Amino acid sequence: MQVKPTPSNQSRINFPRALLSAAILATLLTPLTESALASRVVENPNQPATLQLGMQGNPAITNEGIELPRIQVAIVLDTSNSMDGLIDQTRNQLWQVVNEFSTARQNGVAPILEIAIFEYGNDGNASNAGYVRMLNGFTRELDAVSAGLFSLTTNGGSEYCGFAIETVVNGLQWSQSDNDIKTIFIAGNESFAQGPINYREAVRLAGQHGISINTIHAGSHEEGIRDQWQSGALLAGGDYMSIDANQQVVHIVAPQDDKIADLNARLNQTYVPYGDAGAASADRQLEQDALSSGISAGLLAKRAKSKASAFYNNAKWDLVDALEEGKVDAEELVQMEDEKLPEPMLGMSAQEKLDYVQAQTTERKRIKQEISELSESRSAYVAEKKREEIASAPSMSDALTNAIKKQAQQKNFAFEE
Repeated sequence: MQVKPTPSNQSRINFPRALLSAAILATLLTPLTESALASRVVENPNQPATLQLGMQGNPAITNEGIELPRIQVAIVLDTSNSMDGLIDQTRNQLWQVVNEFSTARQNGVAPILEIAIFEYGNDGNASNAGYVRMLNGFTRELDAVSAGLFSLTTNGGSEYCGFAIETVVNGLQWSQSDNDIKTIFIAGNESFAQGPINYREAVRLAGQHGISINTIHAGSHEEGIRDQWQSGALLAGGDYMSIDANQQVVHIVAPQDDKIADLNARLNQTYVPYGDAGAASADRQLEQDALSSGISAGLLAKRAKSKASAFYNNAKWDLVDALEEGKVDAEELVQMEDEKLPEPMLGMSAQEKLDYVQAQTTERKRIKQEISELSESRSAYVAEKKREEIASAPSMSDALTNAIKKQAQQKNFAFEE
């Protein structure tokens, strides 16, 4: 049985109870245990992918011993030539997908969302890895997912769907619970049956682990059926969908967008980077804001809404989230050396450190509330504008959200209006 570790009192120094009380006040939500990432991200496409088989994820558990439900989504994108539109849709609609799932509840409990990104069919990747590359394993750090999507480029290659599915099944830390959503979305435009690994065998392997396969054909519906994309989905209890990969994503600009952008900038100021990855991760947060803003104010507004949700979690580099999650406790915070802390906290006393993080926690909660309220009115405005427009063809966002919501019903998930 997985037991959440607790710090040993014998290895800690004693300090005033007042500091502990202040630290407890600094936590606004129930701490969660961050699940581990996949064992290795293949960073060099010229090196073979070495993935451990049969890896299982550890459950996320609250301090009350409640195991949190999970939504695990692995997105597998064809990055061969002509797939630029597919990649563009995915990076443009990531935050819309996150927002769609933010109201999910299972038996009244909010889940955690973990996303992994793979590419396949790109000659720039190792041939002995089936031209498949993992950009990131399951993570709750959505900025890492966004950065991975913006880094993708296309290159001619061989699209081996069976090889890609087997790699994803064996290479990620999948939940062991039958009550969690575990799903793979694989998108492309060539025959599903190509490659040295029979897709039927790869799909059966996924089914043995309770993982559904959803296939997205970037082309006509009938062509996808002929090329066995529908067969791949049906064998593992998933959905088959076809989309127009070249359809441009339109982000409606709303009156609330300027205020949301201002709040988003102030929200960033509440992050307290720590540790070796802190500064770089904070920079990445700003970079992803800039990329979204550069596309549309509407896209930045969707991203800000995601950042105000419980799904946006940065406990690995932000002290506010780390204290909430229990990844860093109060005693570790007050003993943290200056080289691990951001510039505003250098030279602070123990009490000053606790007070500073408490202040950022309070401010963040207030700003998130404002963003959420503005986002609700924005959603109503956008919905009205969409009713005035001609219905567009299904996109990557539609494929992802419709399939997961359908499969979520089988796991007793509900989505609040």
